[in-house]
Amino acid sequence: MAAQSSDHGTALSREHRLLKSTLPTLLAVYLVSLAAFATLATLLETGPDAVIAAALLLLAVFALVVRALPGHPHARFGAANIITAIRAAMASFIGAAILFGNLADLAELYTLFLLVIVALALDGVDGYLARRTGLQSALGTRFDMEIDAFLILLLSLAAFLLGKAGVWVLAIGLMRYVFVLAQLGLPFLERPLPPSFRRKLVCVVQVAALCILLLPVITPPASTAVAAVALILITYSFGVDIVYLVRQRHRAS
Repeated sequence: MAAQSSDHGTALSREHRLLKSTLPTLLAVYLVSLAAFATLATLLETGPDAVIAAALLLLAVFALVVRALPGHPHARFGAANIITAIRAAMASFIGAAILFGNLADLAELYTLFLLVIVALALDGVDGYLARRTGLQSALGTRFDMEIDAFLILLLSLAAFLLGKAGVWVLAIGLMRYVFVLAQLGLPFLERPLPPSFRRKLVCVVQVAALCILLLPVITPPASTAVAAVALILITYSFGVDIVYLVRQRHRAS
């Protein structure tokens, strides 16, 4: 009984330290991001709506992260999650600029292109830091994955709005969310998947391909071909995972 009380006290102490580590960190990233949003909006003339939208998007993301903290079994938030939080800020502004900015403006397009390139580069940094510091967790993995999925959705929307491909290009960004919705009716899809280099590689290819489509010089039919290859690859990747989960279900039964 005493051992259980001690373990419970240790868990509470860890959760308290984690919260004290996380909240100031996310607040600092949020405040710096607000300043960056305002600066970028002024330079690109996207207007205050883009700043407000980016701020609300990022606030929602950080609220979900705080809610999911029990999935992080460490007393520190960690440098890897800070990098992912910065990527979340970039994705928030990218989304706001796509929705409220002017995609016909070359300065905005090239700025968004550079932001995506930086976000893509940082995507390799957060995983490395998590392994290096020994602070890997379910929270960090999910946080990283959801930011990737969100960025892919935004970029597929941009590709459609820019006329780089037909409405079918939205399937690239929506596939992850359709998979999550399918889990409501098919619970076996919620089973954990083994780590996969293929899954990570395809994700990077999606972001890179959709990023290229932001460039004004990439037009149909070349842009359509790039989008089609990206769609084929992500369909294949999800197909492999679904087949694996179906087989696991049959083995279990």
